[in-house]
Amino acid sequence: MKKSIIILAFSIALTIIAGFKPVAQKLVSTKSHIKFFSHTPAEDIEANNYKMVSTIDTQTGNIVFSVPMQSFEFEKSLMQKHFNNADFLDTKVHPKAKLTGKITNLKDIKFDKDGVYTAIIGGELTIKGVTKAIKEKGTITVKGSIVEVNSKFNLKLADFGITFAKGKPSTNIAETVEVTVYSAYQPE
Repeated sequence: MKKSIIILAFSIALTIIAGFKPVAQKLVSTKSHIKFFSHTPAEDIEANNYKMVSTIDTQTGNIVFSVPMQSFEFEKSLMQKHFNNADFLDTKVHPKAKLTGKITNLKDIKFDKDGVYTAIIGGELTIKGVTKAIKEKGTITVKGSIVEVNSKFNLKLADFGITFAKGKPSTNIAETVEVTVYSAYQPE
């Protein structure tokens, strides 16, 4: 009888240990991609950036994205020149875009359990020195020690002081662009 109780207690302890998956408090991006897409009757413009860095605090829900603006790559070099010049993004004066926010529904995200979770991220987005409140949905996928964030949303350029005079590139850039974000994280 005594031996059975010890075996039972040992089995319960093993079950608890096997089910326990420690979660790192701070996750750091190891792979990222941010893309913007503009569609006008004149042309479609797409730019990709693989240099974004990001962190997530799994205990507080704090999340930060930092995007080096001069790392966007375009199909045509003239597009990249327009993007970086003083009349558009002025990336010499404003080299980074930054989102500092929080996962507002953190209780719905189980960083210790594999799954796909809908996340709501609220915070402040700064582009070209203009900061605006932002609230967007994304998906957080937990698979083992890897956490991935995906999101797609629209940005109205005029909200960040990005406006054009007449002529090119005003006829070639949409007033609202689609932004797609992907980032994979591992424990720090």
